Amino acid sequence: MDRYMKNVHRKDDHVVFVHCPEYHTVVQSPMVMADVTVLTDLWHEEEKRVKALLEQLGQNMKDHGIGGKVKSVGGAPGEVIIQVAKEENASLIVTGTRGMGKIRRTFLGSVSDYIIHHAHVPVLVTRHKDHHETQHGHQS
Repeated sequence: MDRYMKNVHRKDDHVVFVHCPEYHTVVQSPMVMADVTVLTDLWHEEEKRVKALLEQLGQNMKDHGIGGKVKSVGGAPGEVIIQVAKEENASLIVTGTRGMGKIRRTFLGSVSDYIIHHAHVPVLVTRHKDHHETQHGHQS
């Protein structure tokens, strides 16, 4: 959010912050196979975590004076972001990158790569400052 605020944000922008929750950690838990109630409990905990994150994102937008909204939409993140951008008539997509290595990105795919190749509008991909320092040994 900081790079967007420093480099791109204009006072009259309407920002739509899209979060695509990933519930794979719940489904991959070894306890799931043992007891359905464990799955239900894990699912509810994950939903609480997502709700808290969305509230925090909304508050961060408010604290930074950013007009807009936060949306949580299930599905494949790249596809969801492209669809929401079309529905909201976006003029720019800003996305982060996890900084996965080449092998992991090859097998798992990259949300930012997907967005770049399928977006109908310009895309700004930002890298987290800490990741850049770890990978390159200096600050950007």
